[in-house]
This record gives sequence, C-alpha cells and structure tokens, in this order.
Amino acid sequence: MIHYRDDHRPTLDAARELYRASTLGARRPLDDSARFAAMLAHANLIVTAWDGEHLVGISRCVTDFVWTTYLADLAVVASHQRQGIGKELIRRTQAAAPQAKLLLLAAPAAVDYYPHVGFEAVAQAWLLRAGQTVS
Repeated sequence: MIHYRDDHRPTLDAARELYRASTLGARRPLDDSARFAAMLAHANLIVTAWDGEHLVGISRCVTDFVWTTYLADLAVVASHQRQGIGKELIRRTQAAAPQAKLLLLAAPAAVDYYPHVGFEAVAQAWLLRAGQTVS
C-alpha cells in the first residue's frame, strides 16, 4: 500500500535514489550534492509517496499557495509507474494550494503524460535558460 506525506522531506540519498530510478534523474544534478540538496531545501511544497520505507514518488514545488504552484519535479520510480501514484501526487499538490494554478515544464519522456491527466498546453510560456542574459 502506498502512503503519501507532505510533512516529511526525504533524505538526500533517498531522493537521489528515487530520481535515478525514474526518467527524471538524467536531467537533474544528482552528482552535485550541494546543488541537489539546495533544490530540495528551497522547495516549499514537497509531497512524497512511500511503499513501506521506500520512497517511490515525489512532487517538488515552489508555490505562493494562492496564485501559482510551479511543479518543478514529478517523479515516480519506474517499477511503480502506471499505478496512479503520479496522479495522486498531483491531486495532493493541488489540495495543498487549492486556489493556485499548477504550472510545469514537461520532461521529454512525460510530454504525453500531462495531457492524459488533464493538463492543458499553453503557448504563453517563455524560458530564459541558466546562463542566458536579458538582451
């Protein structure tokens, strides 16, 4: 049985293991411990999924709780995908900030997932990558 928590942050090692066991690990700085730890520390909303003592899913967000929640990471270990864990993490993320819209950038492997669970693609998004400057 999967248990969900929003009152407990996973350890750096548990989070690193989860990201590596999902498709998201290839695009996160898992081997830069300081940077990865800062990603976890500065998120102000984290919802996790646990199979016993094993971390199997995470929703890592930055939110003001009333206008916008940026879902920075949604990750479920490959062995537990297609069981509704991602959907439940999204539901619980929404429940933590019910007035806020949920915004994300889809990982390439998840582009088809988000429309399937009800997200709408928007053309109004803009991106300035790290290292790029405003001209």
